[in-house]
Amino acid sequence: MKRLTLSLFIASLSQLTFAAVETSNAIALHGKPALPANFTAFNYANPQAPKGGELRMAAIGGFDSTNPYINKGNPIDGTEYLYDSLTVAALDEPFARYGLLAEKIERDPEDASWIIYHINPTARFSDGHVVTAEDVAFTFNLLKKEGAPSLKNYYSDIEKIEALDKQKVKFTFKSKTNRELGLIVGEQSILPKHYWEKRNFNSTNLDIPIGSGAYTLTKIDAGRAVTYQRNPNYWAANLPVNKGRYNVNTISFVYYRDTTVALEGFKAGQYDFNQENKAKNWATEYSFPAVKQGLVKKLQQANQNPTGMQGFLYNTRRPLFQDIRVRQALAYAFDFEWSNKTLFFNAYTRTKSYFANSELAASTLPTPQELALLEPYRKQLPASIFTTLYEPPKTDGSGNNRANLMAAQQLLTSAGWTIKNGKLLNAKNEPFVFEMLLAQPELERIVQPFKQNLARLGVEMTIRIIDIPQYINRQRSFDFDMVVGNFAQSLSPGNEQRDFFGSKAADINGSHNLIGIKNPMVDTLVDKIVGAPTREQLVTATRALDRVLLSGYYLIPHYHISYHRLAYWDYLEQPKVKPKYGLGLDFWWANTTKMAKIRAAQGKK
Repeated sequence: MKRLTLSLFIASLSQLTFAAVETSNAIALHGKPALPANFTAFNYANPQAPKGGELRMAAIGGFDSTNPYINKGNPIDGTEYLYDSLTVAALDEPFARYGLLAEKIERDPEDASWIIYHINPTARFSDGHVVTAEDVAFTFNLLKKEGAPSLKNYYSDIEKIEALDKQKVKFTFKSKTNRELGLIVGEQSILPKHYWEKRNFNSTNLDIPIGSGAYTLTKIDAGRAVTYQRNPNYWAANLPVNKGRYNVNTISFVYYRDTTVALEGFKAGQYDFNQENKAKNWATEYSFPAVKQGLVKKLQQANQNPTGMQGFLYNTRRPLFQDIRVRQALAYAFDFEWSNKTLFFNAYTRTKSYFANSELAASTLPTPQELALLEPYRKQLPASIFTTLYEPPKTDGSGNNRANLMAAQQLLTSAGWTIKNGKLLNAKNEPFVFEMLLAQPELERIVQPFKQNLARLGVEMTIRIIDIPQYINRQRSFDFDMVVGNFAQSLSPGNEQRDFFGSKAADINGSHNLIGIKNPMVDTLVDKIVGAPTREQLVTATRALDRVLLSGYYLIPHYHISYHRLAYWDYLEQPKVKPKYGLGLDFWWANTTKMAKIRAAQGKK
């Protein structure tokens, strides 16, 4: 009998399938990475790209720190060139990561509660020190303790980081279903323990840090420029992920007070590459002599990036904006069609989704799969989510938006506001007054027409323009009524949505939940996104989140384009194959022969 029982037990075990731990050089959130283990370069790279020359770009404002990971100061531009991360993104896949500092990645596809990264034994910091698992553990423990609030929140689900030996580091997570987090930790720049353990991490200074990246910081011209030099001893120069990448010898960021002054600097040849964000400039400011002479190229380069959501953001922590009817009403005062025709040369499309220009946008009525997520919460949700597709207010573009303002007035009346002597007052006879906080003077021309329409409703909006450091500090402490804000999105949303929209983040100074959203349904759907086991379920949950956010009228949507507007002096060249989901500027190179002629034309030696 014992033998028979044992035989049956062994036979039953043979029918079970055990998920094997996987070890690979690349991982994807859903499915498998597109490139084989023995790939030699990314598809959008030119492995034969020549090395040499320089690239100068513009930066706006000022700086007082070389540390971008704390909630103090204004860090220099370009610090991403100093540090390597465990993995690097593929710019033509939704969410795949290929090993950089990590030679191998070990995980259980059925259990997302842990992941092990094996550090490449050849990895080195710029001072020659070996990069070890201890550096990785030190970095995350340091950021969780002293990093910016957004980073603390981002990594709050990490339960433990262990250096198993010199080259293996294990992350243990609080959840078994947060599959994205194992990939996210691979994106963090790794800091050298031997450098930072002796320093005050949470202070601002202009010390030149040690990194492991392709460039070192070689010059700081206080308030004017910073310069990075390609490291000739860069340990990862010949890895497949870096073939055809980091081609210029020198990268500089030249600082300007604002974008208007910066554009004049570009025309004068003070820097070499400009990504234009203003439609008016693109239409009217790029016929200067260097363009006509063929020394500067203009290019509209299409992309498939989700454009995210930009708009006028309400600070719902303010009592004035806590009534949804008020938030909905003020949206009628923004006349996009008139602005697009008059200010933007009809260059833009109105944004109707937090995930615009992607399959993640809620562009149709809810699918059966979405309804399965939303139905259990029908009583807590606006009925319009189930019956109506979100559309922002529209006008005929003539500038006469009387019908929209009448609709706004009805909403304001229902919310308890009445007009007396041209002023909008509440039941306590308090006027409707708020401030639009800006850091970019050029935005005022967009805000002024909005202000004028609000005045017709009896609403007094003042515009205050402050310097960038003050603006950053006021955003960090949520000390504003309304700002122009942007929620950048990827094709694979996940944990960052908690920082954007999560209830917990609303109370953390320095988080990206500038609006102050505290909505249990938003929290539930973000959890669904983070824990989605398949791409299909991720898309479904994201579309549902999009609907709920739009129904809350938390901002007044702006506009977007689906291409890059690029202008550059004609010595810069790029690969024939363009990445789908990014600009890929790091894969461009300098034609040094042409560069010498360009510099002569710019009056430089």
